[in-house]
Amino acid sequence: MPITANNPDRKTWIKTKHHTDFPIQNIPFGVFLTRDDIITIGTRIGDTAIDLGALHQLGYFDGIPLTDDIFLQDSLNDFISDGKKTWRLVRNRIAEIFDEKNDTLKNNKKHRQEVLFSLDEIEMQLPVSVGDYTDFYSSIEHATNVGTMFRGKDNALMPNWLHLPVGYHGRSSSIIPSGIPIHRPQGQKLTNGATEPIFGPSRLVDFELEMAFITTDANQLGEPIPIQEAEDYIFGLVLFNDWSARDIQKWEYVPLGPFLGKNFASSISPWIVTLDALEPYRTAGPKPVKEQLPYLQYEGAKSFDIHLEVAIQPKNTEETVVSKSNFKHMYWNMAQQLAHHTVNGCPVNSGDMMGSGTLSGPTPDSYGSMLELSWKGEKPVQLKSGGSRKFIEDNDTVIMRGFCEKDGVRIGFGEVSTTLLPVFKK
Repeated sequence: MPITANNPDRKTWIKTKHHTDFPIQNIPFGVFLTRDDIITIGTRIGDTAIDLGALHQLGYFDGIPLTDDIFLQDSLNDFISDGKKTWRLVRNRIAEIFDEKNDTLKNNKKHRQEVLFSLDEIEMQLPVSVGDYTDFYSSIEHATNVGTMFRGKDNALMPNWLHLPVGYHGRSSSIIPSGIPIHRPQGQKLTNGATEPIFGPSRLVDFELEMAFITTDANQLGEPIPIQEAEDYIFGLVLFNDWSARDIQKWEYVPLGPFLGKNFASSISPWIVTLDALEPYRTAGPKPVKEQLPYLQYEGAKSFDIHLEVAIQPKNTEETVVSKSNFKHMYWNMAQQLAHHTVNGCPVNSGDMMGSGTLSGPTPDSYGSMLELSWKGEKPVQLKSGGSRKFIEDNDTVIMRGFCEKDGVRIGFGEVSTTLLPVFKK
């Protein structure tokens, strides 16, 4: 089935700003609370939010096999479960409805009032109910940088790293949408030179520049997903700030990996950009350093040219962009991650979230964490407003953005913005 929604020549009758992240070729999916306090599933063109629940009730999706309540829910999980054919039919229909040549909704003032909202009339919600969350460690630059810091250059990568996508199971209950502040976490730390830990606030709170993909129902218990089929079960991607408390993590992670240093918060952008929308931006990823096992071998371009940036904004001051990276730096791509995740028969469900791991690039200005940017705090990052940062301080806001651009069409993710508040006190 062709992806007609991606037509780069298509224009919309909805007023949009030049260079918007959300042209008619994007058509992402999200969940929002309307001005009438109704939660609905929607999409976005420019700075206009579109209530898909109302659009469906008014008959604009006639001919597409959808249940009556598919868009009248507080998560996208059921819609995602309908599969790629349905996602594509719906995106194509939305593109037709809002095409500048289609006057049906454009000339129906009553319907427009029910369907269209300005962004200040809605409140974005978490787009999916995340049942399970896995975080990978798939940037060779990031893994090499961190390994060099703590084990030396000759032992930077662990022996398994070039053979499989390393990952761990995270905590889904602390995944939050953009705009929700978090508190500085507390935990055990081992200070320099000490032999016994102390308890207290983390002194080394860090961001991790990541993206995450959302899956649909994919397999039964015991059934692996072949790598050539893996992308059929990926709905789309979001920006992902996987917060870290480096001092807590350093003390706890041996032998079972991250725990309290990672599970206190992970922030995502609220609009899921579909894999279909990203199709024009495919690109090759890094070439394998070692030959990979057959179940991880693939053909074609499996990465995407997504420009990423991170900014830090102290309270009441201007922001400073501290990093610019790209999704294409990811050594282990999404198809490999999903194939490896399920090769042992682990079932994957609708709404599951898979983090990419920190997306560091090859140059110091493209590192995806403060741990790397400040090199363990040895090289403070200078801010435009004065001062510097080794790690994130209280009342700092971390903002991540991402977009693709080709042939005059820009497909973006908006942003994920999160403020770090002081330690929680009753």
